[in-house]
Formats: sequence, structure tokens, C-alpha cells
Amino acid sequence: MKLKVIGLGLGRTGTYSLKTALEQLQLGPCHHMERVAQNMPVQLPLWNEALNHPTDFDAVYEGMQSAVDWPTAAFYKELYATYPNARFILTHRSKESWAESFGSTIYKLLTERENAPAPVQEWLNMVVKVIEKSGFPIGLDFEGLAERYEAHNKAVVDLIPPKQLLVYQVKEGWEPLCGYLNVEAPDTAFPRTNNREEFWDLVNAATKPTS
Repeated sequence: MKLKVIGLGLGRTGTYSLKTALEQLQLGPCHHMERVAQNMPVQLPLWNEALNHPTDFDAVYEGMQSAVDWPTAAFYKELYATYPNARFILTHRSKESWAESFGSTIYKLLTERENAPAPVQEWLNMVVKVIEKSGFPIGLDFEGLAERYEAHNKAVVDLIPPKQLLVYQVKEGWEPLCGYLNVEAPDTAFPRTNNREEFWDLVNAATKPTS
């Protein structure tokens, strides 16, 4: 199974809502960082290998029809080269709101990763490498985060042909997404999920030791 839809928006731009929406549109399973956290023994080696030799994306995304969020967004150049016929989506929000949200969730989690259990640290160390590849080393201030966020979005827009890229905010709902994907919009409300409280719930669930 090859990827048909690839989201290149960074985490905290509505990627979990987009994941849920794509699965409702029968374009799943959709890869998201949650999948990595929930299946670390399989996913971590694949992504660590991709960070060193980004070539075997079919193995990374085995069984997936779509992918969003990190780690995917960090590999936008490689994924466009590998899946040139895919449809791409750039989720976005204002740089100020993104920097504030990212700084209080993912960035905070990563800067405090030494407090996590050893298996979780292995995952978070991989995530650090992924966000560094995206242009976000640990230690950036608010302005630095906002500037690098804009740089990522511009790089994606400059790379992907306009007809192949939907620049999209999840608050726009079903209409632009379904129009771009040429599918019928559901009668149900567009999924709104993974606010900051839900983010920490997802992290806690993913990192909870199993008996």
C-alpha cells in the first residue's frame, strides 16, 4: 500500500484532527506520532534508520494510506521525491499561536525528557532528532520558534506544486479538504481534537507502562 495523502504541517497545527478526518474519509490508516509512541519496538528502529538513511519509506509506512504530523513533516523533501503523485496537505495556524502551543506541549516534553522512564527517553530522543531536522534545536526562544515555523511552511510551499498542495486550517472544516481530495463530505461534524489537555492525556496513555 502506497501513501495517497501526506500531511506536511508540523505538530500542533491540527494534525490529530486531520488524522481523524482522513480516517473518516476512508483514507486511513493514517500514520501519526501517536502510532510511534504506541508501537515503539517496531517504529523506533524504522524512524532512527530513516534519520540516517531516508530511503525505505514503504517499510516505515507499511499498511498506511496516509500520514500526518511528525516524524512525517520533517521528511517533506524525501517524501515528495518518493511519492511524487501523492496529494499533500500543509496544515497551519498563526506563527504566534503555534509557537505558544508547541512551546507548552511538545517542546516542554522534550526539554524535560531526562525525567522520563528509559524506554520513553529512547522515543523522545528520536523525536528531538526529528524536530532538529525540521529546524528546531532545543533551546530556541519564542521568536526563534515562530521564525523557524514560518520557514518550514515556506519551504513546503516552495517545493510542492500548487495543484498538488492544499494549504489548510482545520477550522475550515470538511469543504476545502473534501474538495481537494475529490471525496464526498460526511454529514457529521468535522473532528476537533488534541487540544493541550488532550495532548498530555495522549502522552500519558502512550507512555504508561504495560503489565
